[in-house]
Amino acid sequence: MSIAENLNHIKATIPEKVTLVAVSKTHTAETLMEAYSTGQRVFGENKVQELCAKQLILPQDIEWHFIGHLQTNKVKFITPFISLIHSVDSLKLLAEINKEAIKNNRIISCLLEFYIASEESKFGLDLKEAEQLLDSPIFKTLDHICIAGVMGMASYTDDENIIRHEFRQLVSYFNQLKSKYFSTCADFKEISMGMSGDYQLAIKEGSTMVRIGSSIFGERSYLK
Repeated sequence: MSIAENLNHIKATIPEKVTLVAVSKTHTAETLMEAYSTGQRVFGENKVQELCAKQLILPQDIEWHFIGHLQTNKVKFITPFISLIHSVDSLKLLAEINKEAIKNNRIISCLLEFYIASEESKFGLDLKEAEQLLDSPIFKTLDHICIAGVMGMASYTDDENIIRHEFRQLVSYFNQLKSKYFSTCADFKEISMGMSGDYQLAIKEGSTMVRIGSSIFGERSYLK
């Protein structure tokens, strides 16, 4: 099927209240334009250099999400335009985002990334670390960021019971943080979980935002 057909098929399986992030990493600007022409406006990238190059040449009404591991020395390149950073896993990174947001006169939305998988290669916080971050005096001074929710990546496995358990763990973290820190904050509402292979399961478990790449664009064509 074409990109347009893939996109329309996936959109038909996603409730209106769930945001579809088209994960466009490693795909060309021309490929992204096929999805854009079908009405897709939210795209996710995981490399700062690639994201900035695409942002310069693609339509300015695209809502860019950064979904990869973000180094503090790269924050300044995306803060002028980024809509949402999914992958915040430290107070140091949040403070850097806040600093660059001030320079750009912006408030930048961020998700706290949690480690929910059984694979050691994944990044993210545990609940105790997240609470330490949110209780920190430094965090309370960061007035140019908005914590909009949580993000997590399930294990790469065919065992639905494992994936379901990990998604439920992330929802539990969201609910605990919402109750303890964000009960009056309407912006704290996003649970970013679910990718091409497990997004329907993620939606059943409470995802509000799914990150789908290969099911839209096909296998990755790694850029040089």
